[in-house]
Amino acid sequence: MALRESLALPAAALPAALVAAASLAGCAPAQLHRFQQALRARDSATAALTDWCRVEGIAPAGEIRALVDRGAFEAPDAQTRAALGLAPGQPFGFRHVRLACNGVVLSEAKNWYIPAALTPEMNRTLETSDAPFGKVVAPLGFHRERLSEHAGGWPGCPKDTVLSHRGLLRRADGTAISLVIECYTKANFRKKG
Repeated sequence: MALRESLALPAAALPAALVAAASLAGCAPAQLHRFQQALRARDSATAALTDWCRVEGIAPAGEIRALVDRGAFEAPDAQTRAALGLAPGQPFGFRHVRLACNGVVLSEAKNWYIPAALTPEMNRTLETSDAPFGKVVAPLGFHRERLSEHAGGWPGCPKDTVLSHRGLLRRADGTAISLVIECYTKANFRKKG
């Protein structure tokens, strides 16, 4: 069954906030709901966006690239430190990225991660490349703990944000490796052509 077909729900089942966000995005509520379901179906936002990009015709290959803001830095707040289990003084990494497919920015994300929970090669790749975090750490077999989802944007999200997610990524052994805040843009509903 195709991704598009497997995620369809009747419009009557959609929450009011999702309908309002769909209106702001300029798409049908059912399309926004399918997008939300696509994100929920995968632990990796990169994998979900790759599928979405291909299925929705944004780009045939669906290749996702992380446009990394290397000058960005944001210390984790107390809530983020607690969720990651960071001890006082424990080193952490930070990436501020825009995930793009075929030059179309689909999301903007802030990612705090624990370098000690990753391999040296993974850390090197994150520090020096435009590879998406989810793709780099995929060999760890991580899973996502969904902390919150919001129709529209949180403070700090771009103005065209239609959905916001906050999640904790954990290795297969349960160790927290990353806390991410993701702002998904209305560009997810723009077909190529």
